[in-house]
Formats: sequence, structure tokens, C-alpha cells
Amino acid sequence: MHRDTHPGRDTTAGTTADPATEPATATTPATARLRDRWHATAASAGAPADRDPAPYADRLLAAWAEPQRRYHTTAHLADVLERIDVLAPHAADPAAVELAAWFHDAVYRPDRSENEERSAALAERALHELGVPGPRTAEVARLVRLTVTHDPAPGDTNGEVLCDADLAVLAGDPAAYAAYVAAVREEYGFVPEDSFRAGRAAVLRQLLDLPRLFRTPYGTAHWEARARRNLAAELADLADPVPPRGE
Repeated sequence: MHRDTHPGRDTTAGTTADPATEPATATTPATARLRDRWHATAASAGAPADRDPAPYADRLLAAWAEPQRRYHTTAHLADVLERIDVLAPHAADPAAVELAAWFHDAVYRPDRSENEERSAALAERALHELGVPGPRTAEVARLVRLTVTHDPAPGDTNGEVLCDADLAVLAGDPAAYAAYVAAVREEYGFVPEDSFRAGRAAVLRQLLDLPRLFRTPYGTAHWEARARRNLAAELADLADPVPPRGE
């Protein structure tokens, strides 16, 4: 989950490893299912039959499995894709939305601010090589860049589906939401506790101030109220002072 404000994020540009050059990750049942889905999505997106999508799946899955990740992992990718399945009837171009899900955190360093732009650039390069038609490639890159703010324009049904699928983690049950919060804190383990709490509280207030967290009819009906309860409860927890270590 992204907003344009992240606790403790370094807003200076920096270099990150290019997922296109990363080695393939080990095959597990979960990654095998993701690879199968990538092949199906690439075909439905218009990739020619003579282009092999397998190397792109391997490189993307390796990127999603990088060691600095705790929340933005292959499990998050799978969750977003599952939510897109639920929301797909709302999208104008479900194949573009699925491809955007694959690329939206393909470049991820929690201490950098250019992740979305680098992920979008990776999508443009990889999908061009794979032979996905230019207009759809451009739409995928636009959607990836939209995850900076999660603020699609009215009528942007593709953007609404991707953003709702990405933010649906906020509507988890108490155990799932607690696991999400803990994973985010691990990703920002380099940030001192006081700074993290202040930054995280600012993100939560920004979210709670939005008129709507979710834009699709399904998201509004099924996720909005629970997500707001989770955010409010976490914000209340952050307001409690942290006892000094040793007490």
C-alpha cells in the first residue's frame, strides 16, 4: 500500500537493483500459480505467441522476493491479483490492470521515493520487448504511476480497480491487519520508533480524511467501513506513548 507520504522515506533519488537483471526465484506451489497466471495474462494482453513470457515472470518474481521486502512480497502480489478477480467486471481493460498489478511494486526500496516511477519504466521496457501493444503498455505504466496517490479520476475504472485491490489490505480482519502493520514496520526497521510513529500517523490521518477510500461499488460496500475502523484503531494505538526499553 502506498501513499505519497511514507514514514521515514528518503525523498532523494537513488539507484536500485533492476529487476530485469535479477535471477529467477525458486519454484514453490505459490510461485508456480503466479507463473501460470502471468503466462495467461500476457497472452490475453496481446503478447505474440512467438514471444516467451517465462523469463519476464522469473525476473518479476525474483524482484518481488528481494530480501528487503516484508509486506511488498509475492504474497501481496497474489492478494492484489485475487482482489482484481473480484473487481474485474468494473474495469474497462482487466488485462492492463492485471499487468499493472505485476509491475506496481516491481521496484521497491522502502528508503527511496522513486519506486513507482522506476516500476512504470520497467513495465514500459519489458512489455515493449514482450510485444504487448503500445496503447495497452502505456495504460499499464499510467496505472503503475497512479499508485503513488491511489487517487483515480472519476470514470477511471481501470485505476479504481487497481487502487481498490491494492488498498483492500486495510479492510482485513484484526489478525490480518495486525500482520500487515507488523510487516510494514519491519520494512521500515531502519527508521527510529518515534519518527516511524509520527510518519505512520500522518499517513493514517491522510487516508481517514479522504471522502472515500474505495471507488468501486464492491470496495465501497465490502471494504470501506472495516478499513476505516482498522485505520482509526491503529491511529489510536500510535497516539499511546511508547514506554522506554527495559520497562
